[in-house]
Amino acid sequence: MFRILFLLFIVVPIIEIALLIQVSDVIGGFATIALVIITAIIGAKCVKQQGLGAYTNVQQQMAQGQLPGEHIFTGLCVIIAGVLLMTPGIMTDVLGFLLLTPAVRRSLSKALLAQASVKAQTGFGAGFGQSGQQSTQQNNPFEQQASRPFEDAQPRQPERNVDGSNTFEGEYKRKD
Repeated sequence: MFRILFLLFIVVPIIEIALLIQVSDVIGGFATIALVIITAIIGAKCVKQQGLGAYTNVQQQMAQGQLPGEHIFTGLCVIIAGVLLMTPGIMTDVLGFLLLTPAVRRSLSKALLAQASVKAQTGFGAGFGQSGQQSTQQNNPFEQQASRPFEDAQPRQPERNVDGSNTFEGEYKRKD
């Protein structure tokens, strides 16, 4: 975690400053500032458009009773792209615009899904049948109870106090 924070707060700004200096040497200082402002404006409009589209798609799929996983990932990418595009700099703008590209989002989601399935197969989901291997639940002595935990449960009526309310008064001790 420290390495990630180090990269975000130290290395990325140094790279951004170096890129801004290089670009300002080529196109000039005012043009570089204008470029950063224009990319932020264009990026904000693209983020708004794609974000609203992703939000609408999520609502439609949820209304149909489907899990909108792909559209939630799209929305997350759009949010990250918005943050990157609002951050002044050349590299963050390029990364932000890449995240707004559907082809890049698809390849990123495939890579993340492949990584998640590898983790699930190497112990993350072992014993619960998600990894495609034979489940180890047959050896579980509590399997019968776990499969139907509330089978014999009877609904309980709340006890009434003398005054007819459901409020309980009392003290408790926490034993750690």
